[in-house]
Amino acid sequence: MKYSYKLSDAIHILAYVDIMPDGKSASSNDIALSIEANASVVRQLMANLKKAGLLESQVGAAKPKLARPASEISLLDVFRAVEINQELLHVDPRTNIDCPIGANIQQTLNAAYERVQNAAEAEMSKLTIQNIVDNINERVNKNAS
Repeated sequence: MKYSYKLSDAIHILAYVDIMPDGKSASSNDIALSIEANASVVRQLMANLKKAGLLESQVGAAKPKLARPASEISLLDVFRAVEINQELLHVDPRTNIDCPIGANIQQTLNAAYERVQNAAEAEMSKLTIQNIVDNINERVNKNAS
């Protein structure tokens, strides 16, 4: 199974932009070094975040900024901005319909997975980029002492 790191990387980008002090470069290359990703991946994610109204940037200037306060950007906002397939769980479409379990498992799991999806989205809507930034800063300060 291949995992998507788009959400994690997009949150990383937004936290990086919010935490970096004014005047410090926040180019896609700088951010890519922090994420350990290719700068083109970072640019694509930044474009998606900009399109979703979460990030502001200017061509030729390596000084992106959040489009609104970090406390007003939920993880659900970020998830919806960068994930094409927004379903967290997927049912195997191949089952034996001649088997009573195989004939009914897909509908049963779809209902269960919908509950999980709704719960996850509700929780993501409560978490903000500010929560992430605060936690990072706490860890940095703890490790510095």
